Amino acid sequence: MAMTHAASGELIDIRPLGAALRQTHSRTLVRAEHLEIFRFVLPAGQTAPDHKASGALTLQCLEGVVELDAHGRTQTLRAGDLVYLADAAPHAVRALEDASLLVTILLRRA
Repeated sequence: MAMTHAASGELIDIRPLGAALRQTHSRTLVRAEHLEIFRFVLPAGQTAPDHKASGALTLQCLEGVVELDAHGRTQTLRAGDLVYLADAAPHAVRALEDASLLVTILLRRA
């Protein structure tokens, strides 16, 4: 089954998931030629190991608490925090609490 993504002009609900967070999977919300936006759900204790994106990105913590390892340091993101990472910057994310992040990637396509 094909996953549906938001169309241009369509409203997207990114409010915190609250009690539904543990039953919700990460989901791509927008996929366009040079842009991808997805809600990344990470239960407490889980990690997205060191990786890099094909483009510049922002991570916005919508709920919960995560640690971000990037640029040789660890930062804690809480609801309302946003961080920018340059194109292909290696990073890892670790959930200290159940968390959801809004990830926006400006894709670099060959």
